[in-house]
Amino acid sequence: MYNDLPSSSVKLPEKLPVGPLRDTVMFPGTSLPIVSGRIKSKLALDAAWATNRMIVFVTQKNSRIEDPNEKDLFQVGTVCLLKRMIKNPEGEYTVSAEGLTRVFIKNYTQGSTFLEAEIEEIPELYEKTAEIEALMRNVRDQFKRYVELGGNPLFDPGLSNWTTSWTIISHNEDPNLLVNSIAQVIDFKTIDKQQLLEMVSSVDRLQRLSDLLAKEVKVLEISQNISSKTQERVSKMTREAILREQMRSIEEELGEAGDQNSEILEFESKIKRSGMPKEVRGKALKELGALAKMSQFNPEASYKRNYLEWLTDIPWKSAKNGKIDLKKAEKVLDEDHYGLKKVKERILEYLAVHKLSGKIKGPILCFVGPPGTGKTSIGKSIAKAMGRKFVKVSLGGIRDEAEIRGHRRTYVGSMPGRIIQGIKQAGALNPVFMLDEIDKIGADYRGDPSAALLEALDPEQNNVFSDHYLEVPYDLSNAMFITTANILDTIPPALRDRLEVIRYAGYTEDEKFHIAKQYLIPKQVVTHGLKEKKIKFDDEAVHSVIRQYTREAGVRSLEREIAAVSRKIARKIAEGAKDKVFEITEPDISRYLGPAKFIPQLAEVENTIGTATGMAWTEAGGDIMFVEVTLMPGKGQLILTGQLGDVMKESGTAAMSYVRSHWKELGLLEKFYHKIDVHVHVPEGAIPKDGPSAGITLTTAIVSALTKIPIRKEVSMTGEVTLRGRVLEIGGLKEKVLAAHRAGVKTIIAPENNRRDLEDIPDFVQKDLEFVFVKHVDDVLRVALIYPPNTHSSKKIMTAPYSVIA
Repeated sequence: MYNDLPSSSVKLPEKLPVGPLRDTVMFPGTSLPIVSGRIKSKLALDAAWATNRMIVFVTQKNSRIEDPNEKDLFQVGTVCLLKRMIKNPEGEYTVSAEGLTRVFIKNYTQGSTFLEAEIEEIPELYEKTAEIEALMRNVRDQFKRYVELGGNPLFDPGLSNWTTSWTIISHNEDPNLLVNSIAQVIDFKTIDKQQLLEMVSSVDRLQRLSDLLAKEVKVLEISQNISSKTQERVSKMTREAILREQMRSIEEELGEAGDQNSEILEFESKIKRSGMPKEVRGKALKELGALAKMSQFNPEASYKRNYLEWLTDIPWKSAKNGKIDLKKAEKVLDEDHYGLKKVKERILEYLAVHKLSGKIKGPILCFVGPPGTGKTSIGKSIAKAMGRKFVKVSLGGIRDEAEIRGHRRTYVGSMPGRIIQGIKQAGALNPVFMLDEIDKIGADYRGDPSAALLEALDPEQNNVFSDHYLEVPYDLSNAMFITTANILDTIPPALRDRLEVIRYAGYTEDEKFHIAKQYLIPKQVVTHGLKEKKIKFDDEAVHSVIRQYTREAGVRSLEREIAAVSRKIARKIAEGAKDKVFEITEPDISRYLGPAKFIPQLAEVENTIGTATGMAWTEAGGDIMFVEVTLMPGKGQLILTGQLGDVMKESGTAAMSYVRSHWKELGLLEKFYHKIDVHVHVPEGAIPKDGPSAGITLTTAIVSALTKIPIRKEVSMTGEVTLRGRVLEIGGLKEKVLAAHRAGVKTIIAPENNRRDLEDIPDFVQKDLEFVFVKHVDDVLRVALIYPPNTHSSKKIMTAPYSVIA
């Protein structure tokens, strides 16, 4: 141990040893104990103690660096006088240093064993102004508030050291010394302290210190507020717990604890009657035992009570099994829905197998088709035909996995998922369970609901379905799950693999007519308070509404139009025409519904060059589309417009490549494309379009534009084309044909491999149309183009075979 050296005004040498500091900053006019254990730092302290006992302490930029060089140190430090130095047995030095003055490091030099610095003193100059006086008063007030809030436990307003320190600070008239004194004792960030050390202007230093103090005071006030609220909450909970225990004791003394005991006995009885499996009953009795030990005023008791209510209310053995009558089931399905032959056949097959085998794992059916085709409504009819309860859950817009599997009981307000809720609602183990709009499930940070459905919709494992709330396995294998969707593309492959897909096509005009007469009109008559004898729709009037006021695959718009007519009739009756019978004929429709919204005819009324009629499949069913081609002077570019997708653009490129490679057969010049641009446009540009099935339509339109040969207006076509001219199979032929039929098309050109799809197309539609099945583009051109008589036999494309079904 070395004795103290009295501090006095000393002259600074030009070069001093450097002592690197980690996570702290030394300020002039303050004293600070420093512990040093690094070899170079101890050698620098020895050198300073052996000479004039002065050393310059400089803060490291990165405290994790063990052996810093000049790049790792700041350029401003503090020259300190070593007052005392103790060498500990562990090898560390403990020194007491007093800051003398701030210095700028002009240059660092590496000595033989430690760093040295060439220094230049930073003068502590200031001018006493009103601004400085105001800033000093503000800083003192902020520091006092900081201490009162407990910012530094070493400064307690009730201790003598605080009185001494506050006296020094409050009477200090040197603004720089005031900044140094306060900054040294407050735990600011190292970079903030270094910034205060480097500032030259007294005003800037005071202002910066004021900002830092204001931030610290704000944090301390918030912290104190949080601590106070926490303490109040804990005290309140402790008080309530004591009071509840006292109330429980009083109830027992007065013999008023019977209400809770009766509740426990009721739960015991419900558990015995429920028919739970052994492991589930054990879980329920365990929770019941915990509830019995709790006070009825304990918040935890309500959570356990809700859990036991769910566990005992859901059915465990109460499956409603009615006698299966296939003829009655078929009658019910036919009464409620017109058409839907495949759906009805599948349900009757399931009932037949169930009748013979006694039990069969419930199928997972998925009805896919356009809106308004009866996918959802047939669920009730299926349940009615099977003699089961019906439950419907809409999945559209669900993005939380807990909606399917339930919330864990640790959350406030937790409950089972929608599947268990639906089973409880049905009150039976074997309901017909409809999951509506399964293609519109979303996913976000809360999980993927479609992944949670994998277990529920798998017949091989849904007998042990796990709900997060129940925490026990539940058997869903007796339920018949039905899902609905408009498209399959958005359903994840793993989930789609578990579904038995049954596709719904759009209704034909004849089917819509029968649906309107048998279901929609009687429904709207009752809904609007009318009587069947008071209003009658003529058959031609119904056909007029279907053709001229709706264009859809389903019947929702048709029902709305019928409702509009019914409302107008209801108004007339309400105004006094009670005895009049309203017969709605075709001419009356325009008076009730206004001008026709759709004209049932082709857009092109004559054979046109460069315009071909194609067919498309959409979510709303089928539709026709037109492909227009025009030529203009250019450099051989192919321009594709109409908001086409990548696949459709590739079809256009393939069509153009086929035409260029078969220029001779088409009667074109070899380099016909050198001086022209071909612009292909698909109207209704606001609607996105994609898919490969427009290949032959694009090819026909391009050939027509180049050869100046018109295209038959009554022909519509669909099919994918290859570079060799082969026509490949497409999907959705039924929907496309029905749309073409509605639009007045007379001839359909389709790929040969789609011939088998004819069986899905109604007979009366086939009677109205001529079907041409083709294998090559040449076959398409022969049917679609109107060749002059004198060239009919000279073209090679006229000799390709094709087949016609009239």
